[in-house]
Amino acid sequence: MASSFSFYPQLLNPLTIGKSSLVKVRLEYKPLRRDFVVKSTGKKIAFGEDCRNELFTGINKLADAVSVTLGPKGRNVVIDSSDVPKVINDGNTIAKSIELSNPIQNSGASLLKEVAKKTNESAGDGTTTGIILAREMIKLGLQAVNNGSNPVSLKNGIDRTVGKLVQILQSKSIPVTNKQQIQAIASISAGNDDYIGNLIANALERIGHDGVITLESSSSLETLIEVQEGMMINKGYMSPHFITNQQYSTVEFQNPKILITDQTLTDLQHIVPILEKAAQLCVPLLIICEEISLEVLGALVLNNTRGVLNVAAVQCPGLAEGKKGILQDIATLTGADFLSSDLGLSLKGVMSDQLGFAKKVIITKNSTTITADPRMKAEIQARVSEMKKDLSNTHSKNLREKIKERIAKLGSGIAVIKVGAATEAELEDKKLRAEDAKNATFAAINEGMVPGGGTAFAHLSKNVPAISELFEDPDEKIGASIVAKALLVPAKTIARNAGLEPESILHNLLQQPNFRVGYNALTNRFEDLIGSGVVDPFKVSVCALTNAASVAGMVLTTEAAVVDRVRREKKGVRLLPGMPEWLTQE
Repeated sequence: MASSFSFYPQLLNPLTIGKSSLVKVRLEYKPLRRDFVVKSTGKKIAFGEDCRNELFTGINKLADAVSVTLGPKGRNVVIDSSDVPKVINDGNTIAKSIELSNPIQNSGASLLKEVAKKTNESAGDGTTTGIILAREMIKLGLQAVNNGSNPVSLKNGIDRTVGKLVQILQSKSIPVTNKQQIQAIASISAGNDDYIGNLIANALERIGHDGVITLESSSSLETLIEVQEGMMINKGYMSPHFITNQQYSTVEFQNPKILITDQTLTDLQHIVPILEKAAQLCVPLLIICEEISLEVLGALVLNNTRGVLNVAAVQCPGLAEGKKGILQDIATLTGADFLSSDLGLSLKGVMSDQLGFAKKVIITKNSTTITADPRMKAEIQARVSEMKKDLSNTHSKNLREKIKERIAKLGSGIAVIKVGAATEAELEDKKLRAEDAKNATFAAINEGMVPGGGTAFAHLSKNVPAISELFEDPDEKIGASIVAKALLVPAKTIARNAGLEPESILHNLLQQPNFRVGYNALTNRFEDLIGSGVVDPFKVSVCALTNAASVAGMVLTTEAAVVDRVRREKKGVRLLPGMPEWLTQE
């Protein structure tokens, strides 16, 4: 008789270290039992207009909750949590916290969350703007579809129009050249908080535009800046199972040990001694290497999730020959031995005294920030001086650029903004505002800025009629008009949140011939927004617009939705006095 088999991970030979143990994985086959029952709830399927209307209902609910935060006079949103309710002004955080009971409506809300997520990942700000742009495009698009327009042609018209508008906006972008502009961008993104704007401007003045800014909670009520040695590399964690901070999806280590090599880690036995030592000392371990085999990665993840030790792995940054230089810089920063294959140094038998150390390490999906221990300051300065000598003796243009980049990364340091507040709720809000301000500032430094307050979008809408003339398909022309109307919504929402009549403000705004002139809701007058410091990073505006158009196109071309049915709990039998409990059990 044939048997069915399934495999289960079994623990093999745990290496006991105090109360901890390092475990390896072995796959073992065991026969399945035949007496099992599979239960499944049915699926609910919605079609056509009913499907799209349900999706839009969820989209509307999420956008309504987020839109109240837009502009200098926007309000806050209270989010319930397990401990202290959070008072938040950040669109992405609000969007992530929303879950709707209706599964189709929740799918619509989840699509809109994707706008916030992608915009936040790409630009770090502009999530609220992206959400309300997407909502308006979807609303107008659904009206057109219900009136007989072809949804695919509408999507093409929207995408082609947005592509042309991005090119126009890029030509209007203004480079960031001074401290006052940086302070204005940071202040606007922090909800018109001039104090945070000044902090970020001062931080960048001290560390330069190539430096790194991180945020921490302060032990006092005051918010301060502290400049420390350190650097950031553009590689993130190899597995999300290493994450220690679920709220921000990051790995955060205090005083970790660090292994640095340009070799591939294929045998767990090579690093067992340092894993044992890290577990014994209860210190986190960061491994920077070329690659890790699936077997070794699985073992590290298993030990990490079981709480045996805190470990994370990051791939080597850089390319070709430049990789070795960056790894040597990290080794200098951390005091580690660089186990290079070129030098004949093997991973077999690596000892704990060959590991480096750092004050703090923060690893995200795409980057790793290493804050050096203060004791390494002299070695770092010596390394920078050595690279400056190499720079003066190098004649290759490409090599000189790479050395300059390494000097900037290693020599600039890290500005740590320690955020203080009187309560936990206020601290959370201030940290989110500071994070938005930091991200928006770097986006503006890299790609320039445009007028803020919805002004750039409103002026862009004037270019849509000329773009529409390039289209032959009438439904694509309708798609272009949808974009034109959606571009007016950010300015109208800011005016509405300021307690003003949106249509009147918009009418006067569209009469302004100068692209830089718009309505300042804080001062209640029309003025040169670039000169008055009401600006948005170009990258933030572009990401909000393109991500909104992308999700709008997906919703408009949706014809059916398949979701799980909501299971309703059966009402139990009321327990009456004198009734035995077994009568109420199923």
